[in-house]
Amino acid sequence: MTASQYVDHLASIGRYHFTTTEAAEALGISQVAVRAALRRLMRKGEIAVPFRGFHVIVPPEYRRLGCLPGEQLIDQLMGHLGEPYYVGLLSAAEYHGAAHHRPQQLQVVTEKNRPALNCGQVQIAFIARSNTREIPIRLLNTPRGTLRVSTPEATALDLVGYPEHCAGLDNVVTVLSELAESLDPGRLAEAAGLSPIPWSQRLGYLLEHLGANEAASSLAAFVADKAPHVTPLAPAAPMRGTPRDLRWKVAINTTIEAEL
Repeated sequence: MTASQYVDHLASIGRYHFTTTEAAEALGISQVAVRAALRRLMRKGEIAVPFRGFHVIVPPEYRRLGCLPGEQLIDQLMGHLGEPYYVGLLSAAEYHGAAHHRPQQLQVVTEKNRPALNCGQVQIAFIARSNTREIPIRLLNTPRGTLRVSTPEATALDLVGYPEHCAGLDNVVTVLSELAESLDPGRLAEAAGLSPIPWSQRLGYLLEHLGANEAASSLAAFVADKAPHVTPLAPAAPMRGTPRDLRWKVAINTTIEAEL
């Protein structure tokens, strides 16, 4: 069996990823020889290498990208690495119908920092969160398998927790204005307990600002009971001398304008 026949066989059984070691064992050749054979397929655009030693098969409809789309390879890659993950932030918001501007990168949350991954025109950004395994997710189907996506409630909390990864607070508010109708108050209160308390303070304030009062109210008791200090609405901006919202214990240290 040649490398090309091996790749065709995998695709015929619905598998679009493999490792260098698996290919060498299947073909009965050395690692050096298999790498040379696989390089020839890469030059033809038939396979791509998003991560060292991990290959994906690129069907004709994705050859212009030079790789499988990120959402069709990330579950298999993270399984290969043995690391938990979920698609989060703006990428998750898009899956939940809040796609004001399509994110240019697939945003993936995992336990530790990783450099961004580039494969052809496909870009994957990684955001570290230590309790990744605990965050509630939904399993969605893709043409190549499944995808772990944070729930709308967990997504909302992540958006206010990582505004620097979401094109700033104004864009976060814009996305929240579209995501708010998908939030379940009970599940939002449960998700709040898995996140830093300031995230609930900011999110409650912003949801109330947007008129999503039912969702906001589900966080009010949690904030009243758990929040010992005032937190800035914009984490990176000074808050000295700025007005306070006493209900949410938030220093209003920036103006917010949603692009509605």
